[in-house]
Amino acid sequence: MKRIKKGLLFVLATILLLSLYACNSEGENSSATSGNGKKTIKIGYLPITHAVPLFVEKELEEYQNFNLELIKFGSWTELSDALNTGRIDGASMLITLAMKAKEQGIDLNAVALGHRDGNVVVVSKDINQVADLKGKSFAIPHKFSTQNVLLYQLLKQNGLKYEDVNVVELPPAEMPAALSEGRISGYVVAEPFGAVSVSLDKGKVLYQDNEIWKNSIDCSLVLRKEFIEQESELAQEFVNYYIAAGHAAEQKDAHVKDMLSNYLNVEQNVLDLSLEWISYDDLKINQEDYEELSNHLVEMGLFDNPPAYEDFVNNSFIEKAK
Repeated sequence: MKRIKKGLLFVLATILLLSLYACNSEGENSSATSGNGKKTIKIGYLPITHAVPLFVEKELEEYQNFNLELIKFGSWTELSDALNTGRIDGASMLITLAMKAKEQGIDLNAVALGHRDGNVVVVSKDINQVADLKGKSFAIPHKFSTQNVLLYQLLKQNGLKYEDVNVVELPPAEMPAALSEGRISGYVVAEPFGAVSVSLDKGKVLYQDNEIWKNSIDCSLVLRKEFIEQESELAQEFVNYYIAAGHAAEQKDAHVKDMLSNYLNVEQNVLDLSLEWISYDDLKINQEDYEELSNHLVEMGLFDNPPAYEDFVNNSFIEKAK
């Protein structure tokens, strides 16, 4: 009798452990099915204006055949890890980081841009020209970033070498304080962090990105190839609403700004200024722009073999978007 009881307890314990494991596994997987029977698309983001179409798509909630879960990350490294390991289906992220992941064997596709423009070179009040940056500290968000390429091009165009400046990587949210405290003399980063320094009169705009590099591309909407292949119809619907959200965001009206307040913790004047510098109505990744970025990355020694446009960029969804 005791043996039977022990055996029964062992079976029950095993069933309980397997149940807990199953629950855990479902929580870790992307594209989980929710209680309403719809697939949940999990997309990672950082709280920046470069991800605005994603925020607007979520807030409008016009999609019908899927649930959209936006997952906030504190750094590009954390977001990249989640994407690369399949814990999320996609992300609004630095296209250069996605290119690096692709180069290293992670099968990703960039399906749209996050924005156009919106990367400003902000400097302290004592910097009046690029030459004044020589020997000073200048912040970028990540060495694999369009912002780093913009800095490289800015220095090159003004007769300075990259090594003439002490380039430091800082989390975007720390840059305004670092400038105000004199720890750095300038930075280039995703919005709204440039607008923060300008609005507080702690910094000034030295250059807009389109004055340095016309048609530069920065953040993009990236999806895992596995998700695209398994859920092609949902991927198309998701991108349809993403592009529509970009057009809605371009209105930059009170309704849009109210939606963004759920994701961007900034004063209204900061958001207003930030939105002046950025646009969301042309989100297709053009081949010549992508290849120019690739060439710059190779020139800087950041990439040996950037992924080919045809292998990495998938415009089929945006071309079918209504």
